[in-house]
Amino acid sequence: MKKIIGRRHFLRAAAGAAVVAPAAISLPRLALAQTAKTAAAHKANAAPAGPKVTLSVRDLGAVADGKANDTEAIQQTIDRCSVLGGGEVVFPAGDYSTGALVLRSNVRLHIEQGASLMGVAELTAYPLSQVRWEGHWIKGYSALISAQDSDNIGIAGPGRIVGNPAIRGRIERSTRLRLPALLEFTNCRNVNVENCDTSNGGMWSIHPTYCENVAFKNVLVHSGADGIDVDSCRNVTIDGCDFTTSDDCISLKSGRGEEGNTINGPTENVHISNCTFSDSYFACIGIGSETSAGIRNVHIDHCRCTGARTQAIYIKTRIGRGAFIEDIYVNGFDASGARQGFLRINVLGSGKHDENPVPGLAGIPTVRNFRFSNIRVHDVPVLVEATEIDPQKPLVGFTLENVTGTCATGIFLANIRDAAIRNVNVTGYSGALLNTHNVTGTGLAGAKPLAPGKMPKMPEPVPEPATPYKLQ
Repeated sequence: MKKIIGRRHFLRAAAGAAVVAPAAISLPRLALAQTAKTAAAHKANAAPAGPKVTLSVRDLGAVADGKANDTEAIQQTIDRCSVLGGGEVVFPAGDYSTGALVLRSNVRLHIEQGASLMGVAELTAYPLSQVRWEGHWIKGYSALISAQDSDNIGIAGPGRIVGNPAIRGRIERSTRLRLPALLEFTNCRNVNVENCDTSNGGMWSIHPTYCENVAFKNVLVHSGADGIDVDSCRNVTIDGCDFTTSDDCISLKSGRGEEGNTINGPTENVHISNCTFSDSYFACIGIGSETSAGIRNVHIDHCRCTGARTQAIYIKTRIGRGAFIEDIYVNGFDASGARQGFLRINVLGSGKHDENPVPGLAGIPTVRNFRFSNIRVHDVPVLVEATEIDPQKPLVGFTLENVTGTCATGIFLANIRDAAIRNVNVTGYSGALLNTHNVTGTGLAGAKPLAPGKMPKMPEPVPEPATPYKLQ
């Protein structure tokens, strides 16, 4: 199977002055191949059964005293492992101070118990390249560990990967450059990160972009921003991970505005299971708001929210994004400590307005087939708020079933077709349990009209631009 990304390069990587210079990023062709052969190809392209060679970074000169800069020794070990046909690069116990590292095809990093990869504070140690940020490709600093156009790569613990605490924020104020992520994989296939402890400051922590067949298993994610941002990827598994973040624990994205819509790299086939989420600023799981290539087929099973500043789950986009969010399935979710509610759906006005929005009717996102079942809530202020939906493109297919627990207020729905509400047995709420406007379906008997203050406010339509958009 061909890679998910074409080899045509339309963005030029900026020059970097550090020892390790990442390869130029390949951006996708205008349409990503989506065929019935994906599953068979995934199996055929599975990672090799085991490493061919095993190399220790200590043998090639890494000191691991937390003071000496081990970047060159580590990168030479990775490169040697690659040219020898691939295998495992081992980090014995110790503190490895390092700048940006580039992972190669068929190489797995094994960070042993008591070992820590610790990013240095100097931004010159993170070469400049093209990086994706909030749905656009911009100039920015490379991640602590990155890979581009690579297959069959991995990182395994139980050791630690730690971004330097001196690098805080997401954008460098003086230059407007995006700051380094912790782990960033671009246009890669067969990526596995497992059984390790990760920690980063103010930038998104883990960021796969244009990747296929990606798995994060039993990873501890501590982040001063987002935990894992799945960006225009296909076939992604996040299982058994524990998140403590300041922004979305997991965010699913696919580009913003005409750039994202023209590139057309959706995020699809994502399975999130057996995870625990604690977020201090935004949502546990955010679907959007950069959705201009679409998001589809997301399964969230047997997860638990222990704290969120807003909602446990927030599905979000805006007029001018276009594309779609469809086939979202949530089953067996336990939500407590969500300070604004269990679920919010806002497809009218969430996220940054793009300078080149998708105009007209095409710019109104299509939303369909959302199912939430076997949900337990504990003292959430709002059970469901799903009113911010355009009546020109209503949400088609919304199921809420088998819900128990306590909430302060109930369900608020607007502009929905084929809703199904059944077996919602919650207590503690005031007012009507079900409040609707322009909603059809089953289980709606006894619903009260949506109060004027809950009615959605329609944004202005996006006009056609004077000059047609051109990707450049």
